[in-house]
Amino acid sequence: MSQLTVLNEIPELPADALFGIKQRIAADDRTPLVDLGIGAYRDDEGKPWILPAVRAAEAKIHADTHTYNHEYLPIGGLPALTRGAARVLFGDDLADESSERIVSVQSISGTGALHIAAKFLASFFPERTVYLSDPTWANHKAIFEAQGMRTATYPYWDAATKSLRFAEYLAAVKEAPEGSVFVLHACAHNPTGLDPTQEQWEQLVQAIAESGHIALFDSAYQGFASGSLDKDAFAVRLGVEKLRHSSPVLVCQSFAKNAGMYGERVGCFHLVIPDQGEETNATVAPAVRSQLQRIVRSEVSNPPAYGAKIVGTILDDPVLTNQWHDDMVTMASRIGEMRRALRDKLVELKTPGNWDHIVGQCGMFSFTGLSPAMVKRLEEEHAVYLVSSGRASIAGLNAGNVEYVARAFDEVVRFCNAEDAKTKAEGAKL
Repeated sequence: MSQLTVLNEIPELPADALFGIKQRIAADDRTPLVDLGIGAYRDDEGKPWILPAVRAAEAKIHADTHTYNHEYLPIGGLPALTRGAARVLFGDDLADESSERIVSVQSISGTGALHIAAKFLASFFPERTVYLSDPTWANHKAIFEAQGMRTATYPYWDAATKSLRFAEYLAAVKEAPEGSVFVLHACAHNPTGLDPTQEQWEQLVQAIAESGHIALFDSAYQGFASGSLDKDAFAVRLGVEKLRHSSPVLVCQSFAKNAGMYGERVGCFHLVIPDQGEETNATVAPAVRSQLQRIVRSEVSNPPAYGAKIVGTILDDPVLTNQWHDDMVTMASRIGEMRRALRDKLVELKTPGNWDHIVGQCGMFSFTGLSPAMVKRLEEEHAVYLVSSGRASIAGLNAGNVEYVARAFDEVVRFCNAEDAKTKAEGAKL
């Protein structure tokens, strides 16, 4: 087969769903126009928000003319970032206690961390199946399968009751082949916004430990779900403690959402080695670090510096750290207010169905329960954009548009319900 034949037969893939929405919005001149698609925080005026902690860190970096530069970072990343990021995830006590077992490298945000995890697993655990929640972030499957890993799903969302299929989830963990990899959303599950309770996490992590599985936590929203870094790290810290002697714990960490560093791509990958005694730990950790650095070196040479310096400065300066904590409370609180406002307006409109799940979920997203037909009508008739699955980015709501969105939801629900009833009635006549 000739080169031209090969090129001519390359299939064109469909556009990415989320960025396809962004393109359609850019071409839409209607008003009001509401973007509930892409996951990026917006303030109450619907504008991107640069966190005060980030602005202060940037000013501090630029003010130090003796050290400010654009030189290469080490292959493993900026130490102030990787060290501080580990403390954010694991807490000071656990980070100190387990320091000789935690291997950290900087990554291209959370997606890059997942890619490093997939490359590492494909190299050293190639026969393991990677279990993803049903549903999960769309990119999860692509990242692992691109490295030749086999993927499967575990039950998660019950569309009928808009709740967690916990019993089935737990059973899937217990029934999976020993040594399977379970990708767990540390908090603010994407796309549903529905997390296990702390009691449910206890049972899940215990089952993972007893079944000899590997836990891989995707921590993309720490501090963004509840406003508390510690509360949102509960599952990760529990996993490190419960699996201490039995299995590695992998954590993919992003600062895109909780620091608003979307385009700077700041993240870290952490691997916590099981405690096998001081002598063995001292041998395994350098070997793992060398393999992770080989992945980084072969793919990006060394990680980008500017965003890392911003987040590293925030984590290394107690005043800026406190400001960052306040910033996360600001974001999480506003999103909580928008959840309640949307639910309350739908109740006031007597929109068919129960909408309490919107306030029962957390983080940036809500699995609204709207059907693909309803989502399509929202876009076509009301210029309200969200993913066809019904996932809405609550960050796109504000005081100026939440009532409009509620009324749009109400109209499409009533219209589509009437159409469904009409179709059923016509079918009954046949």
